[in-house]
Amino acid sequence: MSRDLRGTWPQALLTFFAPLVFIFGLRWAILEPYVIPSGSMIPTLLIHDHILANKLAYGLHIPFSSSWIFQWSHPRRGEVVVFRFPETPDVFYIKRILAISGDEISVQNGTVYINGQPNDIQSIKVSSAEEGFEYFQENGHLVRYQSKEDSQYQTVRVPEGHFFVIGDNRDQSYDSRFWGFVPEKNLVGRAARIWLSCDKMLPSASFICDPATIRWDRLLLDVK
Repeated sequence: MSRDLRGTWPQALLTFFAPLVFIFGLRWAILEPYVIPSGSMIPTLLIHDHILANKLAYGLHIPFSSSWIFQWSHPRRGEVVVFRFPETPDVFYIKRILAISGDEISVQNGTVYINGQPNDIQSIKVSSAEEGFEYFQENGHLVRYQSKEDSQYQTVRVPEGHFFVIGDNRDQSYDSRFWGFVPEKNLVGRAARIWLSCDKMLPSASFICDPATIRWDRLLLDVK
């Protein structure tokens, strides 16, 4: 018997739209890719690191909105997060949370004090360090300064529903020290993993890595 191999309109529409719905749902609710455009998070994140943000880390947002459908956890000190810049919500920033709601924070000669207690910080030598920078181990992650002694910040209290963020490249980061606190509603997700990294992007396509400059040693690294 002969079979009619022609598809139906519902089958055609399903074949066309199903992948789009899957990709949209994945990016809306689970994972969102971002490319690091600046050196504010060096040495944790380098320029042209491609990362994935875990958008389910803290809850689920209404699509195209900063309102939560459900929120099951809150950011913790030390986590690297992606958020909408408070002054320009269409722009996304990535920084490390230094203090959460209710914390008192200050910086004295590069040492961070949370609620009067200093963060554990130790000077270390980094073989690939750029000249003119000092590297320190702070609460389990690396930070760098050009002049640690000149880094000062007066004591402030983080208001309810906000957090204080900072770049690991302490003297070359535009962060809460300059523009204030991040509302929790601006949070997008937690930086989870570097899935691709390169020194240069293609001149003809600035959003694509130059394959000849891929940093193979950074692929699939966890963001800590």
